[in-house]
Amino acid sequence: MTCTAPLPAALAELPVAIIGAGPIGLAAAAQLHERGFEAIVLEAGDSAGAAVQQWAHARMFSSWEHLVDPAAARLLDAAGWDAPAAARLPTGRELVDAYLAPLAATTELAPSIHYRSRVLAVTRERADRTRTARRDRTPFVLRVQTDAGVEERRARAVIDASGTWGTPNPLGSNGLDPIGIETVAENLHGALPDVLGADRARFAGRRTLVVGAGHSAASTLLALATLARETGAGEVTWAIRGSRPTRVSGDADDELRERGLLGSRVHELVRSGEITLVDRFEIDRVERAEDGAVRVMGASRRGRAALEVDEVVVATGFRPELGMLRELRLDLDGIVEAPRALAPLIDPNLHSCGTVYPHGVAELAHPEHDFYLAGMKSYGRAPTFLLLTGYEQVRSIADELAGDAAAARRVELVLPETGVCSTDIGSAASGAGGCCAVEPAAAETLGASAGRTLLPLAGR
Repeated sequence: MTCTAPLPAALAELPVAIIGAGPIGLAAAAQLHERGFEAIVLEAGDSAGAAVQQWAHARMFSSWEHLVDPAAARLLDAAGWDAPAAARLPTGRELVDAYLAPLAATTELAPSIHYRSRVLAVTRERADRTRTARRDRTPFVLRVQTDAGVEERRARAVIDASGTWGTPNPLGSNGLDPIGIETVAENLHGALPDVLGADRARFAGRRTLVVGAGHSAASTLLALATLARETGAGEVTWAIRGSRPTRVSGDADDELRERGLLGSRVHELVRSGEITLVDRFEIDRVERAEDGAVRVMGASRRGRAALEVDEVVVATGFRPELGMLRELRLDLDGIVEAPRALAPLIDPNLHSCGTVYPHGVAELAHPEHDFYLAGMKSYGRAPTFLLLTGYEQVRSIADELAGDAAAARRVELVLPETGVCSTDIGSAASGAGGCCAVEPAAAETLGASAGRTLLPLAGR
């Protein structure tokens, strides 16, 4: 998929377009800057790290030494940056305030970042996906929604680092919204609500159901249990569609220590009765009960059943938004929706998350020359993405665009070992209540540090 002929002058003079001003998008801009490329960063939000700010209260599993891209650090150091202590675990808010915002404000990057610029579609100039002639030598066109209206931007290459936070997996175990979801929408919450902070009043004293078996779910469960303990009221129920929550098993071998401890903390609360675990629950329908409660229904090991609660936290993971890329020639795995060469390395059905190794353009390339998915979006529906992995991805992409194929394929990054996924998760993976529900932007957050049963639904 490598085009060896020199680019036409008109194409070579165009910028590289980066979608998203999160950690990976800004790292891509820094890497490209070091190699002399002009870049434009198109960010849908009002500021850098807009998605991270949605879970600003959550503390990350990784310490600062694993959260800063090397090229970004060099730009910041030149600007007199006061680097955070390497061993500290920052919150999402601290990641933005101490790293992303200063990086976006550097003299080198600030002029290239365009906020409130949502990419609606990416294509080739005057060429839909069916047209082959001179395709690799034709500029990309990005259609962008801005405050001034819809406009188009031309680019020589595109790096889509827009993440997956805006496209969470539905509540239904079949990958769809359950029937009746519109009737209870006001009582549904996305992953990682600020239970002990801004959202405290909403959850205090309430019966809350958390759906999902990943680290976002576990973090929220810990916060809800703490809130119930502090207020002396409230019930916390945890629903998964698998037979056991393998992903948050509390593995002592996890080099990200706080991530390894997360599972043991949650399971202790299950054993003590502060959290009720409901397994093998396949949600397919919801409705408003007569008393105003939310009735969540589905198949269980004992047939049709239901839970009646006040609030539902949907921590079922995320998926990539691919509609905007419909006119590009992508080669995606049919299961996890990641680049086909990358998918076997990250598919939770095949191996432990700890076996994923750093990768670059060799695994990220598509038939669409000079187009790359990077960061969380490159993982499709797969879990356990670390920022260091994304930084290595964009370093490799930058070297490839600069013509240094050898450097692009030389991967030397060492990632922390993790034992939080296992080989026996089976059909529980990827989806509502799946074993490996995706986390927010960096997939590495940690939240703050009661008995119920399913109601039988005969005849439903």
